[in-house]
Amino acid sequence: MKHFRRIYAGTYSRPILFGTGEVLEGKGRGIYRLLLDLDTGELRHEGEPVEADNPSYLCLSPDGNFLYSVNELKEYQGQPGGGVSAYRIRREDGSLDFLGSRPTLGTDPCHVSVNSGGTHVFVSNFMSGSVCVYPVMADGSLAPHSQLIQHQGSSVDPARQKGPHAHSLILSPDERFAFVPDLGTDHLAAYRTDFERGLLSPSADFCALPGSGPRFCEFHRNGRFCYLINELSSTISLLYYDGNGGFTLKQTVDTVPQGCKTGNICADLHLTPDSRFLYGSNRGHDSLSVYRVDPDAGTLSWLDNIPCGGRTPRNFAVDPAGRYLIVANQDSDNILTFHIDPSDGSLTRAWELACPTPVCVKPVRS
Repeated sequence: MKHFRRIYAGTYSRPILFGTGEVLEGKGRGIYRLLLDLDTGELRHEGEPVEADNPSYLCLSPDGNFLYSVNELKEYQGQPGGGVSAYRIRREDGSLDFLGSRPTLGTDPCHVSVNSGGTHVFVSNFMSGSVCVYPVMADGSLAPHSQLIQHQGSSVDPARQKGPHAHSLILSPDERFAFVPDLGTDHLAAYRTDFERGLLSPSADFCALPGSGPRFCEFHRNGRFCYLINELSSTISLLYYDGNGGFTLKQTVDTVPQGCKTGNICADLHLTPDSRFLYGSNRGHDSLSVYRVDPDAGTLSWLDNIPCGGRTPRNFAVDPAGRYLIVANQDSDNILTFHIDPSDGSLTRAWELACPTPVCVKPVRS
C-alpha cells in the first residue's frame, strides 16, 4: 500500500522587485498541490493550481483545516501594500476554497505564521519593515488587523540595510514571546504575546552581529537552543534561550566555504524532527548545508554542502516524519526531494518535479 503526504507550494505569479535590486518575472499560477510518495520520494502534481497573486509564503493552521498565504506585492487590489489570504482545505482532496483576504498595511509581505491555538495570524512585511497581527474568525477567515508594528532603524550595509526589513515571526516554544528577525537592523526583535487582545508588546531585542542580516530562526526540540540564519553574512548562529525572551550568542558557523561567500545569500533553515541534524539553504552557491547538532551543547558541526539540484534554493521543508527534505528552487523552476539518512543526516537526491518559480513548500502533518 502506497503512503503519500500532501504538500502545498507557493509561487511567484507576477513580477517582483527584490531588496537586492533584482526583478524576477513570476511564472507560476498560484498555489500548487503536490503529492509526495513516502516510500520512494517521488513528487507529483495533484489537480490544478489555485490562481493567486504572488502567494510566496504559506502556513497551515494547527488543525490542518486552513491555509494562509501572503500576497507579496507592493500594491494589492488597488491599495498600497501587499495582502494575506485565507483558504479552507477540503479534507477529501486537499483542494482550497478562498475565504477572503486582508491588506497587510506594508509592502512585500514575505512570511506568515499562526499560533498553536489557531487564533492569530502574523505577517511580516519585508520592504516596509513592519509586522501585522490578525485575529482568526471561527470559519478560518481573518478579521481586520488588531495591531500593526513598524520597525525603525538601519545597520552597516549601505545597499541592504538602509531601513528595517522584518523577515519572519517565530513564537517561543511556550508562545509567551514572539521573535522577528529584522534583516535591515540586525536585530531579533522580541515581543510579549497577548492572544486575548491580539497584541504584541515590546521586550528586549537581541542584537545580531553587524551586517549579518538575520532572516529566520527555529528552536531545538528542547526549547533551549535557537538557530538563526543570517542572509547577508552566510552564517548560522546558535543562541541560548533563557525561557523569558532573552538570548545569548554561543556559536556562529559559515554556511559555505569562505572563498564562496561572494555572491551568496542564505535563505532558510530547518532541523530534523529529532533535532539531531540541521540544514540551511544557500542562494548563489546553490547548495544545502548539512550540520550535526551536539545533543548537550547544541553546537553545530559541519558535515557537507550538497548541490540543491537547481538555482536559488529559497524555502525548503523537512517532512514531518523526518524521511525527506523538499526544496523549492526558485530560479530553475523545479522542486527536488532528498532522502534523509537518519543515521548521519546525509542527503541523497530522490526526485525532481517541474514547477514554475516555486518559493515555498509546506507539507501537511497528518
